[in-house]
Amino acid sequence: MEYLPNPILAFDIWDGIIIVIALFVVSSILSCIKVVKQAETIVIERFGKFDRILQSGLNVIVPIMDRPRPIFWRSKKMDISGIEYVITSERTVIDMREQVFDFAKQNVITKDNVNIEIDAMLYFQITDVHAAVYEIANLPDAIEKLCKTNLRNVAGKMDLDECLTSRAVINSELSRVMDEATDKWGVKVNRVELKDITPPHDIQQAMEKQMRAERDRRATILEAEGEKRSAILEAEGVRESQIKRAEGERQSAILRAEGEAEARIKVADAEKDAIALLAQSLAGTKADPAQYLIAVRYLESLKDMTSGKDNKVVYVPYEATGIIGSLGGIKDLLSGIGKP
Repeated sequence: MEYLPNPILAFDIWDGIIIVIALFVVSSILSCIKVVKQAETIVIERFGKFDRILQSGLNVIVPIMDRPRPIFWRSKKMDISGIEYVITSERTVIDMREQVFDFAKQNVITKDNVNIEIDAMLYFQITDVHAAVYEIANLPDAIEKLCKTNLRNVAGKMDLDECLTSRAVINSELSRVMDEATDKWGVKVNRVELKDITPPHDIQQAMEKQMRAERDRRATILEAEGEKRSAILEAEGVRESQIKRAEGERQSAILRAEGEAEARIKVADAEKDAIALLAQSLAGTKADPAQYLIAVRYLESLKDMTSGKDNKVVYVPYEATGIIGSLGGIKDLLSGIGKP
């Protein structure tokens, strides 16, 4: 019996072959097309040798002959508990934007032999893709190791107080050293930032005690300066008050003396005028004006001596004859004035 092939079975085999070929062609076409995003690049190697760099946009490569060159890259991940961790993986797309590497805390020994922990961040940007791929095997790991070693060198030249107060100096020095070292790798280090500097616990306690003592000392100094200033101001106030009081007393004494002098001058002028009038009135008589004035003074003194209400003894001047003679002179004076 002659065997005849089944046409339905033959048709299914050819359809499968055609479908496989079509899928291969489509996959080959799709593999030839590479879409690169903005600020990203891909390094293409042809038969293992560098060929070109794909820029942003639509690019076409030759299958089997051209292959993207992978590069190591760091990325942050977060687990379900919220803890972040850093992983290093291979990727074919190279990001040209500025990147940040957040390193783990690094133990550093300062100049005064204090072991501290420094948490640093590095900001860098790839400027030469060819150098970043072919000049260094693992770029993220190399940058991290270089940053840590230079951080030890820079912080090791300072003591603890300088490290805590000179973060800007450490940042600038690390940026300069890192930029010079990574230039041949096609990397530009823009800046290095220190997030935190953690000294040992006992050092922290000693620093707190020192800070508290320093604050107490400043408070005591400020209080003493305030008391000193208050005492100085009070003394200056007393001095100014005494000066003003003395000045016032001096001016008062001067004015009082001037007043008494003027009063005496006025009294003397009045007595002079009275004597002149008296002498003028007694002109042409035998009465003596001097005897009249002496008698008046004796009488005024006698009046003052006997003016007290409790005085029981009357003192009579010793020269009573002088008073009597003065009274006689007054009698003669008055009798002479009464005549026409």
